[in-house]
Amino acid sequence: MADTTIYVKEATNEQPIQTLESILIQMNGVEWTDVNMGDGEVKITYNENQVTKEQIINKIQQYGLHPL
Repeated sequence: MADTTIYVKEATNEQPIQTLESILIQMNGVEWTDVNMGDGEVKITYNENQVTKEQIINKIQQYGLHPL
């Protein structure tokens, strides 16, 4: 398992956070997510044999969200 932290510009409001969590948890290999609404920090635990950090970021971008 690997852990990563990214910041998502829109992850400071409830609706984008719900969308973001849905996107991530549906991805094969993503085991856990936690979003800090205060600063848009997103902590992710994932299986690096199934998904890469780059794939996670690309998926977030496909939904119109902006990782920083």
